[in-house]
Amino acid sequence: MIARLKGMIAAVDVDTAIVDVGGVGYLVACPARTLAKLVVGQPATLWVETVVREDAILLYGFVSQEDKAWFRRLTTVQGVGAKVGLSILSVLAPDALARAIAAQDKGALGRANGVGPKLAARILAELKDKVGGLVGGAAFAPAPAAAAHAADEADPRVAVAQDATSALVNLGYSPSDAFAVVAAVLTAAGETTPAVEAVIAAALKDIAKAQAFGGKGA
Repeated sequence: MIARLKGMIAAVDVDTAIVDVGGVGYLVACPARTLAKLVVGQPATLWVETVVREDAILLYGFVSQEDKAWFRRLTTVQGVGAKVGLSILSVLAPDALARAIAAQDKGALGRANGVGPKLAARILAELKDKVGGLVGGAAFAPAPAAAAHAADEADPRVAVAQDATSALVNLGYSPSDAFAVVAAVLTAAGETTPAVEAVIAAALKDIAKAQAFGGKGA
């Protein structure tokens, strides 16, 4: 079982690369984000997921173990094969994917080829419990209305986070970006529970600051 390849990049195609290891060329399917970092004639290391079928041995390569781990998680979801898994990781880095799942952001997943609304919803539903330890502030992710009241009683910060995130979404920000900036504001607040208005104001300030320095903002 091949778990890692280290060698020279012999060729890069639309969705594959050939890694020359000791004179043997390995054809590896990769997400676009990985392929963009590979340079023909230059050395590279790819973390590999090997899939053995009756008619072929398929290699899927990634620049980090985190990407590989997410590929494994994604392909556990019904309807997500290797092609769709690579497509999702082509448009979303692991941290962005974790935020999208925590925020239940169907729009972010829908940017990937082959992911329609129904499949996006299934991915979010099946993987939502797997991002708690992978993204900061996951406890502040939007919750169903039925569960919101109980969560509010357990931690008033959850209600503040949900209201602030909803307000930012209403202002035109994506759920993933709104979730990320609100989580950052609440993390910076420590154990205190700021008012919703204060969180929104701080979030907008952070967004404006990021945009002023050429960042994407939230």
